[in-house]
Amino acid sequence: MSDEALAPTPDAASAVKRQRMKPGERREQILQTLAAMLEEPGSDRITTASLAAQLSVSEAALYRHFASKAQMFEGLIDFIEHSLFGLIQQIDQREGSGAEKAAHMVSIVLQFAEKNPGMSRVMVGDALVLENERLQQRINHLFDKLELSLRQVLREEATQQQSAAPSVDAQVRAAALVSLVLGSLQRFVRTGFKRSPLDYLDATLGLLV
Repeated sequence: MSDEALAPTPDAASAVKRQRMKPGERREQILQTLAAMLEEPGSDRITTASLAAQLSVSEAALYRHFASKAQMFEGLIDFIEHSLFGLIQQIDQREGSGAEKAAHMVSIVLQFAEKNPGMSRVMVGDALVLENERLQQRINHLFDKLELSLRQVLREEATQQQSAAPSVDAQVRAAALVSLVLGSLQRFVRTGFKRSPLDYLDATLGLLV
């Protein structure tokens, strides 16, 4: 699975007919198809029946690879975490000011969402309504990790700038940046992916960091 995007398969059903799936390929295909279905603006809650129909397989075939639909969504969340925090860690290790690193981290998250509209629905919880509660808890934890990463680099910045309260300054700015990310993602999803989460980003980051 690419770290850039979960590209939808062009014709999952015909692909199945043309060749036998190798180990792991069916699991990846299920996740790709679920992500593609989430990209449809205004789509209803996705059921295992609709997902199976999209793949032209039985629901039982899905459960041979995932114990539940919640586990499928966890697969998408795993992909989001792996993609984002691998890049965030790289940013943290580069040279540059804390403000530059924080701005880059925010940009990475929103660029990822724009390339993966279906994933943005998972990130804001829109796709998780009526699903297992632990999925929303995992998303909450993801944004807690993002805020922690931002707070760490911003504290370094505040210390270098000889702030009287570097920890407090960093905490306030990190919280504001996470709110910016969440608000941008919500607008992106609410507008059916028409308003880019990157709109006015540079100007807004200039005010916050």
